Amino acid sequence: MVKNFYDNIVLKYPITVLIVLLLAISTLAYHATKLEIDASAETLLLDDDKDLKFTRDVNKRYYNPNFLVITYTPNEDLLSKNSLENLKNLSDDLLKVESIESITSILNVPLLQSPIRPIIDLVDGVDTLESASFDMSLVKEEFLNSQLYSNNLVSSDFKTTGMLLNLKNDKKYFELLEKRNTLLTKKRASTLNKIEEAELSNTILEFKRYRDSLREKDEKNIAKIRSIIKNHNSNATIFLGGIDMIANDIVGFVKSDLSIYGSTLIFLLIFILWVIFRHPRWVILPIAICLLSVVSTAGILGLFNLEVTVISSNFISLQLIITLAIVLHLIVRYRELNVKYKNASQYKLVINTVLSKLSPSFFAIITTITGFASLVLSSIQPVKNLGLMMSAGIAVSLFIAFFVFPVILIMLPKKDEHEKKSSNSKFSLITMCASLVEKRGKSIIIGSILLVVFSLLGASKLIVENSFINYFKQSTEIYKGMKVIDQNLGGTTPLDVIIKFKEDEKEAVIEVVDDEFADFEAQLDANADDEQYWFSQDKMDTITRVHEYLESLDEVGKVQSLASLLKVGKLLNQDKELDGVMLALLYKKIPDEYKNMILSPYINIENNEARITMRIVDSNENLRRNELLAKINNDLREIIRNKETTFQLSNLMILYNNMLQSLFDSQIKTLGIVVILLFIMFLILFRSIKIAFIAILANIIPISSIFGIMGFLGIPLDIMTITIAAISIGIGVDDTIHYIHRFKDEFKFDHNYLNAMKRSHESIGYAMYYTSLVVIIGFSILVLSNLIPTIYFGLLTVVVMATILASALLLLPKLIIMLKPFENKVK
Repeated sequence: MVKNFYDNIVLKYPITVLIVLLLAISTLAYHATKLEIDASAETLLLDDDKDLKFTRDVNKRYYNPNFLVITYTPNEDLLSKNSLENLKNLSDDLLKVESIESITSILNVPLLQSPIRPIIDLVDGVDTLESASFDMSLVKEEFLNSQLYSNNLVSSDFKTTGMLLNLKNDKKYFELLEKRNTLLTKKRASTLNKIEEAELSNTILEFKRYRDSLREKDEKNIAKIRSIIKNHNSNATIFLGGIDMIANDIVGFVKSDLSIYGSTLIFLLIFILWVIFRHPRWVILPIAICLLSVVSTAGILGLFNLEVTVISSNFISLQLIITLAIVLHLIVRYRELNVKYKNASQYKLVINTVLSKLSPSFFAIITTITGFASLVLSSIQPVKNLGLMMSAGIAVSLFIAFFVFPVILIMLPKKDEHEKKSSNSKFSLITMCASLVEKRGKSIIIGSILLVVFSLLGASKLIVENSFINYFKQSTEIYKGMKVIDQNLGGTTPLDVIIKFKEDEKEAVIEVVDDEFADFEAQLDANADDEQYWFSQDKMDTITRVHEYLESLDEVGKVQSLASLLKVGKLLNQDKELDGVMLALLYKKIPDEYKNMILSPYINIENNEARITMRIVDSNENLRRNELLAKINNDLREIIRNKETTFQLSNLMILYNNMLQSLFDSQIKTLGIVVILLFIMFLILFRSIKIAFIAILANIIPISSIFGIMGFLGIPLDIMTITIAAISIGIGVDDTIHYIHRFKDEFKFDHNYLNAMKRSHESIGYAMYYTSLVVIIGFSILVLSNLIPTIYFGLLTVVVMATILASALLLLPKLIIMLKPFENKVK
């Protein structure tokens, strides 16, 4: 049937088939222009994470503006006249940027301790460095010791200050985001009706369009900010940080990676093909098939709105490598037949090449698709997308390769290859591997056992941990900025504790008899306002105890809460605690600019809860997120004495840790399912339990080495490294299938396992070597990325693919010779 299809359609009308293919690919090429990149924080979150909903709810209840951070380290003393003047000029220039609403810096924060002033002055406004003259020694003392500013607005060595660029809030974006998330939640709960399904599709498209338009504006604004910073670099060392900047830069990195991977890999592949085959047709044809496959896959992704993320940014290199591996097997087989049957026509060579490689190539590609498709089981959307992208891409590669290769070749004249084989047969690696299998079989088995032991010991040391700061090269601005913020300005990754108080009956608040506050107390209507009743001593004590406990943790940087104000207030109130009346007055009367800084982010009277914010020091080498969060949860149960008062952790630290912890379960689930599916496929393909066992064993042993290497080198399991095993086993199984298929054919000649092994090495061994060489060199390109996980992914995949090749040329044939699976199959 397959032969008839090729005879009557593909090879009979090659030009027509080629035109139809090119028209279809041209249509997909149009959709490829719609391919988008998503580098938002949401790409690192779990779809069904309950903490995600809670974090979003918390962010709605508290003043939580979006902002960028600038770290400013002047060449002179931080409070010198020149430094302050330069900082003022920088602020003025930055305020001209459209997206910046306001800037918080040492220039405009209220100074209450320079000298100490009554806290009630906050109600009428307090002077700042911009509005009045101060004793700079007192100012320095306040910035270094104030609960509000130390290790937050200024570094402990007083050389660096932070500037918060508060960005304008885009209501439409958050309205669309909320609408989309609400509908997605209903969809996951299977409660979406048909009208809502259509509404969800429209909302997703509208959200993407609006998000993309915002990103264009953000990109321009960040470029303007960087241009302004560049103009002020002569006066200070300045870095830009913040979520928007990181997302913008990652999009740039991904675009750069895509172009670098693509262009550099193409040139490398051209070079490799020329070195191997020394003829233009064997360079141009495979490269053309690779490019057509990549364009087609990009078109499919654009058509179905699958976005490229940090994790899937290497899909181009992956597809180029896998496509070329398919074509290389076809080329090697064609040349082998050309040498063996010198007088055969071009038609005979082409049809026999296609028919002989279709079955093993089909099953090899199916196994590769199985490896990638297993990633769909992940709870992380970008990992799922990578699985979907590559599954579709590999299927496209197989389809295009088995159409374009015969169509082009049938239109080209036959080319003699008779001299090539003899020179290749002398290649030392293949000959050496065959000799080792024949003479050093025991050593191969012992070496494999030692590799398993190494892998198990290394896997026991494997950690599920990574610092976000370590995702970037040290030469990038993201890394430099994050390091300054992390080490000098109180940490980077945000973590919140939300304390939910029990509903109390209103109790009269003890009145303050100090005449100094009499006028302010009169401003409160005790019968109408609830604020004064909310600020009870029990709540204040609970908040303070939790705050002080969190400050004692080494991994925690800056902690801020209502307790910060209480400590400052006590200092300003002649060492007397602030009572409920004073706190209620501040809550009601304080100007918004101060309220948004010291109150609104930390209490929510309407929901009867308080929020304690902290930042985790990401660069702390001893940081173990899951252990830290478990410790905080356990300790807070003891610290919060009122058992009716509850608490919950939230924010990015929790969400990121949830994602990391899901990786381990996901890895076990993914590999387990892949191994089971591959075993079933081997049974279907070879119809032998013994062969299926040999094939699985020959792949699991080298794949396991990746965990040993990661464990001993301290490379953590993260969103990129989790995909290596599934991808490698998918690609590596190709060699196993091709080798066993060829060994089985060779065994039919003389029923001699040793001779069949030697002949298999001298034929399919070269195709395996060539394809593995392409894969190894291809993945090595990933070291050019600015993203450290991508670099790890490339290097580790290179190592494991080399190990898989060694297993296919050494362990696999040795197991076949030992277990003799074909003895009863071939008479």
